[in-house]
Amino acid sequence: MTAACATAPGGSDPQDAFFARLSALCGQAFSGRIVSDDPADADWRGKPMVVHVRECDANRIRMPLHVGEDRSRTWIVTRTDGGLRLKHDHRHEDGSPYAVTFYGGDTRSSGTASRQEFPVDAESIAMFEEEGLSASVTNVWAMEVEGDLLAYELRRPSGRFFRAEFDLSRPVPAPPPPWGAN
Repeated sequence: MTAACATAPGGSDPQDAFFARLSALCGQAFSGRIVSDDPADADWRGKPMVVHVRECDANRIRMPLHVGEDRSRTWIVTRTDGGLRLKHDHRHEDGSPYAVTFYGGDTRSSGTASRQEFPVDAESIAMFEEEGLSASVTNVWAMEVEGDLLAYELRRPSGRFFRAEFDLSRPVPAPPPPWGAN
């Protein structure tokens, strides 16, 4: 029964509710910080982080993530026939794509109205293997929208854990466009 819900066209009710929660933030920007303590993220600690829910339509939400002066990252949440998809668009300052870009995954369950998980997809696994990033082939990303919190996570069975949280109670001025924006 759960599998049938997860593959319904346009996503299940929890996915629709989650997408609506993200869409309600469109046009706003929020400051955040890393709340996990993985040593691999030391270079991000102490840098200002801002997520901008910049572009929204009925099927796609684009959210640039600014870390300090770095405007290279954009999270893209898209409705699919089977649920929701999260992709990561990485760009150099000149707008050209990184060698590793548009990686991510699709939901495999209906999740909840406040949390969706995106296990790595086959296309991303192939890219990671080709680029020598074998540790990433088990990635599971998650996003949460609950109350005054927007969170983004990365987990691996190896114990790798990254989590950033953004305060939705205090919007901040919109940052400049991400690198590569039209």
